[in-house]
Amino acid sequence: MERLGAGIGLRARHYPEFLGAPRPAAGWLEVHSENYFGAGGLDRHALQQVRRDYPVSLHGVGLGLGSAAGVDERHAARLKALVERVEPVFVSEHLCWGALAGRHLNDLLPLPCTREALDLVAARVGWLQDLLGRRILVENVSAYVDPAVPEMGEGEFLAALARRSGCGLLLDVNNLYVNQANLGRDALAQMDALVPGTVEEIHLAGHTAGPHGLVDTHSARVCDEVWKLYDAALERFGPVPTLVEWDADLPELSVLLEEAGKAGARMEARHALAA
Repeated sequence: MERLGAGIGLRARHYPEFLGAPRPAAGWLEVHSENYFGAGGLDRHALQQVRRDYPVSLHGVGLGLGSAAGVDERHAARLKALVERVEPVFVSEHLCWGALAGRHLNDLLPLPCTREALDLVAARVGWLQDLLGRRILVENVSAYVDPAVPEMGEGEFLAALARRSGCGLLLDVNNLYVNQANLGRDALAQMDALVPGTVEEIHLAGHTAGPHGLVDTHSARVCDEVWKLYDAALERFGPVPTLVEWDADLPELSVLLEEAGKAGARMEARHALAA
């Protein structure tokens, strides 16, 4: 898995490059699972074609494992069917909630770092893993408020979730930086709380500075401070597969590949150091 190197998110704007020849030099590709739940169409065609040439990861954005009202079982069933068709290298979901009173809120809302929330989400992760018949990765999210007085740190919460449910972790380094800037959480301390070996994927992205803090927009290059945190993550967890996310103000494919190349160079340097 670690030799996957650096990848990028596959977006519709870049389908022509990936469906043409020669194939772009991406180590692997990640797609948002929900975009491919349909029975046909261009998206499904593109995914089937690129899966022949690249390892593919399915990254969910709508399941809301921490929603108190429960998980939409129809959504989970569609995810299971997609997993069986694609046979992805990773299946990942967010540590968040997103539904209330029968309504889907279309956002990745943060969970409180409490024992009660840990009990709930650990059970949900276990349920989903049983349904899919495989281990999933759970990603930390950006937060703009603390939803409750925390009983443990964010890193401690993630480490406990991995220990109790057997899931892996998808460490979003940009989200750590955003939460450090917005909420005063020490990003390095959160990483230090995680057990090496449980972090199986890393995300990098750009953000936007707003009047009240940083917003995780995935609309810019990775900033210098996040690259420094990424270097620290590689030192602690090794050169685990890394993905560059870019969802808004999408640039030319060459820009994404350039950003992935920066991550790949750091990973190769870590491989060389280990050797």
